[in-house]
Amino acid sequence: MTTKDGHQAPPTTALRRALRLLGYVAAGGETGNVTEVSRETGVNRVTAMRLIAELEADGLLEPAPGGGHRIGVGFLTVAAAAFRGQGLPDLAGRVLRSVGAATGMSAYLVVLDRADAVYLMREIPDRPLVSSISIGSRVPAHLTTPGRILLADLPVDEVHARVGPEPLAAATVHNPTDYAELDALLERDRTAGCAWSRSGYEPGIDSCAALVRDRSGRGAYAISVAGPAADTADRPDTTSLIEDAVRRGADELSTLLTPL
Repeated sequence: MTTKDGHQAPPTTALRRALRLLGYVAAGGETGNVTEVSRETGVNRVTAMRLIAELEADGLLEPAPGGGHRIGVGFLTVAAAAFRGQGLPDLAGRVLRSVGAATGMSAYLVVLDRADAVYLMREIPDRPLVSSISIGSRVPAHLTTPGRILLADLPVDEVHARVGPEPLAAATVHNPTDYAELDALLERDRTAGCAWSRSGYEPGIDSCAALVRDRSGRGAYAISVAGPAADTADRPDTTSLIEDAVRRGADELSTLLTPL
């Protein structure tokens, strides 16, 4: 089989089909309608029926209470064994490297400590970014994109209590200095699912951040990227690519950090 760009595509093996089915079910796909399964996975109906039965027999799928199937204990056991011994540095490092590679930007893992955003980890691309932010940096949260996306997950009164009295500290003219501005900015961040800054903390540096959630659904960390403003200015396609990569990385880390 040849792809659109003329390259030879790898053969579709039974393993690939089984992985497609597992991924489909893990994402919430229903197996009760085999025609739907076939359409969504690209696996023909007869093969899909056979693979579902085999995966169930091996404990990788199990009948769901409401019908269809869900991921089975056998699959979860394998996944748990794979991640055993891998803590936050291992898992977050893997995700940050992926996000950095996808965007070409420096990638960070950030946590909220009272009113501050604290930078825990960093992955730097081949082209280093000239920035004052390093591992261990502590910055007023409302001035940075990871701090803002973490604040946006909190109730408004808690945000005010953490950040403190007006006028709010500012690093550049782009920062909010009162709660009318900050509350509106955090609402936009919350609605968008990511926070953007255009030279908001350091002139000439743009940044984007998304929220990493814990098992309860609350914000635990933020993943952010930062790079030269010239690389993203007036380039909607690049902005969209960066947003997608950061959101995807945050979602992936949320999943990895959720106990099985």
